[in-house]
Amino acid sequence: MNFSKEIIYKNIAGFLSCAIFFALISCDEDLTKINKNRNNNFPSQIINNANIVQRDSGMIKLRATAPLIEKYEYIDSPYIVARKGINILFYDKKKPDVPGKISAKYAKFNEKKKFYEAKGNVKIISNENQMFAMQSVYWDQVKKVIYTKDTVYVTDKDGSTLVGANGMTAKDDFSEYTFYNNSGDINAQKIPEKSR
Repeated sequence: MNFSKEIIYKNIAGFLSCAIFFALISCDEDLTKINKNRNNNFPSQIINNANIVQRDSGMIKLRATAPLIEKYEYIDSPYIVARKGINILFYDKKKPDVPGKISAKYAKFNEKKKFYEAKGNVKIISNENQMFAMQSVYWDQVKKVIYTKDTVYVTDKDGSTLVGANGMTAKDDFSEYTFYNNSGDINAQKIPEKSR
């Protein structure tokens, strides 16, 4: 009898070992399937009440403030987004004491493409005190071009206005820009004598 009890215990132990082994293997397969279908589109970093200062060689290049900034880096095309708005002061080496300003209700930066977009009541004030107002604007940092197809309202420091009904394209330092289907009031003293 002892011999048969010993065989029964060995059979039970062997059966339980096999059952546990197969249960663990089946769990591994399920976890692998779950990991493949897992959503990676969640923020890896979240900054509340962000106050960011970017420097280059000791000089401040920009200051940004935003109620919320989220960084998504576990996806194919990582990006940073400010869903609740952003205010940026940017500094030019030519006029380091007079910053330009950008404000928008939404902003997004694609890190791989070096591409920015801003939407919702976008206002850009250059360090020459020109104000550009539009609903969306895009900046291709690689090509050094800022553009929009939205209507652009420009107000100069002397009060003259210009409306680009079909958008604009500009160098990213606003040294040159082109407006499409434009109209407005401009100060004639700004036009060179040869062009009058």
